[in-house]
Amino acid sequence: MGSRNCMDRKHYVLVHGACHGAWYWYKLKPLLESSGHQVTALDLAASGINMKKIEDVDTFSEYSEPLLELLATLPPNEKVILVGHSLGGLNVALAMDKFPDKVAVGVFLTAFTPDTEHKPSYVLEQYNERTPSAEWLDTEFSPSGYKTLMFFGPKFLSNKLYQLSSVEDFELAKSLARPSSLFMEDLSKQKYFSNQRYGSVPRAFIVCPEDLGIPLNFQFWMIQNMGFNEVVEIKGADHMPMLCKTQELFDCVEQIATKYA
Repeated sequence: MGSRNCMDRKHYVLVHGACHGAWYWYKLKPLLESSGHQVTALDLAASGINMKKIEDVDTFSEYSEPLLELLATLPPNEKVILVGHSLGGLNVALAMDKFPDKVAVGVFLTAFTPDTEHKPSYVLEQYNERTPSAEWLDTEFSPSGYKTLMFFGPKFLSNKLYQLSSVEDFELAKSLARPSSLFMEDLSKQKYFSNQRYGSVPRAFIVCPEDLGIPLNFQFWMIQNMGFNEVVEIKGADHMPMLCKTQELFDCVEQIATKYA
């Protein structure tokens, strides 16, 4: 199985969402690798086993540094398939904007997708406007310097993100979750993503219909708002398709990569 010729071998870069880390790709990564691909699942700053503390990460760019550094060091002709989940969609968009020639396709997995007509924080502001504060359940928010910290509580994880995932994966999340931030304050001051750069790279969106964290109607709103080359759906997937629908997610990203990379 590992003998794919070099033409078919692709490099997937997997980008996690808020309060999580590279650890939650633990089922998808070996599937992709056993198909002969190279896979980098990275921890963003102050996430997973990255040693920084979120209190010391001031800007969204700083939070994205591990991803931006990876793309900066790629060999000249190499293009990656960038997969961003949840808040990771914004990290992927930033990376596409900075390195459009290094990304074959940006895959937004039930992910926040910024557009090029508004500031980068717009998609998060829209989400907050449509999400009553009661929906956050036991998520903790606390001010820290110029940003607001956010830490998902067990009820939020269980009811909104992991409701169709296994009890083991939910246990894993409870023990490995770390405080994070949406970096709204910083993103609201950043310049718009550019149509010539971010907007020029092919984009695919993977819809998860049972997601209660980023509900289906908001996923569809983002798809309409930004426009995508490809939209696919994983039936029966909650917010964590890499855990509850691993094989289906593998099939989806393979299908997208084959077309664009």
